[in-house]
Amino acid sequence: MQRDSLKADSIAKKSGQLPGAILPGHRIVAFYGNIRSKGMGILGREPKEQMFRKLEKVLGEWQAADPSRPVQGAIHNVAITAQGTPGKDGKWRLMNSKATIEEVIRWGKEHNVIVFLDVQPGHSTLQAELPKLEPYLKDPIVHLGIDPEFSLATMPGVRPNQKIGTLDAKDINFTINFLARIVSENKLPPKVLTVHRFTRKMVSNYKNIKLDPRVQVVMHMDGHGDPTLKKDSYKAYIVNEPVQYTGFKLFYEYDARPKPHHIMTPEEVIALTPSPLYVQYQ
Repeated sequence: MQRDSLKADSIAKKSGQLPGAILPGHRIVAFYGNIRSKGMGILGREPKEQMFRKLEKVLGEWQAADPSRPVQGAIHNVAITAQGTPGKDGKWRLMNSKATIEEVIRWGKEHNVIVFLDVQPGHSTLQAELPKLEPYLKDPIVHLGIDPEFSLATMPGVRPNQKIGTLDAKDINFTINFLARIVSENKLPPKVLTVHRFTRKMVSNYKNIKLDPRVQVVMHMDGHGDPTLKKDSYKAYIVNEPVQYTGFKLFYEYDARPKPHHIMTPEEVIALTPSPLYVQYQ
């Protein structure tokens, strides 16, 4: 593992990134949700082919807004979801079935987009949950998202959605090392890791996050509201506590209400500094 890491570092120092890396050469534009739920986002809310037609249109809008950077389409499926009930083991989370996760990956291959599997650990931990996804992460098109909002292991007795959860740098470092090992063992291109964030306390000790060229880390501004609020959140929690790459979320149902609020356009998001290289629609 150490030898692989040193080799990866030496390649990255020469070229800036490892072969097959998606970032920063591309901008990822993703539809988020769960294919078994109409309430979690655009992915799952609309019938499959209708949703993919909309995604294709959105990808075209982003490519037109920034012709200099190729757009990589993605679907971002919450594979481990925080729950309103504790379940048999009291961990307040539920994993998609093997059949559902395989179907998501099949959708990605059918439509030539990459796939993110997202984890809301509830009262479990990333250390306990991520190994369940390893078989799927061996596929080169599959990447990972982790959601501190629904990470409540340090908050006994708190149910999801009562309080905003948190992850520490040590949890993110565990995730980076977990993905880096999968990349090396399976000779894969680098994985992309998205970390959702819209408050300061959602990620602690960000300066201690240790990067690895086998894993491309996106700190993703996940808040909804009017454009001014979203820009302020992006600056306060993403730009002012930099890690590697940045992301920005757009909400079809929430950002445009009440009027005159609106869903930010590709041009408006691209104009942010730094310009987000991962954009997600919910």
